[in-house]
Amino acid sequence: MNVRSTLLSGPLGFGGAPLGNMFRNIPEDEAIATIESAWEQGTRYFDTAPFYGAGLSEIRMGKVLSKHKRNEYVLSTKVGRLILDEIEPSTREFGEKGHLFEFGRPQKIIYDYSASGTQRSIEDSLTRMGVDRIDFVWVHDIAQDFYGDEWLARFEEARTGAFRVLTKLREQGMIKAWGLGVNRVEPCEVALDLADSRPDAFLLAGRYTLLDHEYALQRLMPAAAKKGAEIVIGGPYSSGVLVGGSHFEYQPASPQIRAKVERITALAQRHRVPIKAAAVQFSLAHPASVAVIPGASRPDRIREDHVALTFAIPPAFWHDLREQRLVAPTAPLPIDR
Repeated sequence: MNVRSTLLSGPLGFGGAPLGNMFRNIPEDEAIATIESAWEQGTRYFDTAPFYGAGLSEIRMGKVLSKHKRNEYVLSTKVGRLILDEIEPSTREFGEKGHLFEFGRPQKIIYDYSASGTQRSIEDSLTRMGVDRIDFVWVHDIAQDFYGDEWLARFEEARTGAFRVLTKLREQGMIKAWGLGVNRVEPCEVALDLADSRPDAFLLAGRYTLLDHEYALQRLMPAAAKKGAEIVIGGPYSSGVLVGGSHFEYQPASPQIRAKVERITALAQRHRVPIKAAAVQFSLAHPASVAVIPGASRPDRIREDHVALTFAIPPAFWHDLREQRLVAPTAPLPIDR
């Protein structure tokens, strides 16, 4: 299945992580208004996950999307974590992401990449969202600890469990495509080399942005293009630091990152280019990129994303970006097309 051909309204989607109360306690009416704003602006691809607020993002997404005809939008969610009915009695241990959803629902979350866990996760997601099918399913955060001891065990569980279940569901027409939803390049490279149960696509978060793209550019993007695996770019604003936020990679941004952001921002201001436009259009300029899904938790941010997609950026901006070595010299830019 070609992911690009499945998208109904172009390459701009909506990332649902913030609606799981990421970083802050978002009022319900504000969250719903944000999703409705995305629909009103023409967004027709929506991505979420059970992990986002222990199901909160899915519940909120479903409140809006379930009101629309199912063939009018594309929906993706993730597997790899199950949301239990019991309450989590202590601080969640999810590495760099452990603190992200402290304002989400208090339900306990466990890792599960097995066949039965994958099937249960999909069923639970359908129930939370009140829909009858999911288009794309991403295997979530399978290598958050890529260089740790648990990586190989989790990948093997997913290879013999989630990968095979999702391949079968795709072959049966129950889903349109599947892949990995990760913020590391390495597991995507490993998955591309599998002889069977090879992913159709990847949702790569934060690894092909203005601030961080060199490793993906050298390794994953050409390999994916060669093997026909498409890339959906998540987190094009690098956890918000590119657009005025304080986080990069879910942590407070370092002085070095802030300094690079200041240089990019100054260049964008000199050319009167919205920084969001530069970020979105850079991520989409690579031939392997088929969509970009920035997240938002306020309605007014959605219109900014749509403006960013179509803003006419002067070629001089891209020339200066490359000349000042603010992007890799071999990174494709819109002026290269």
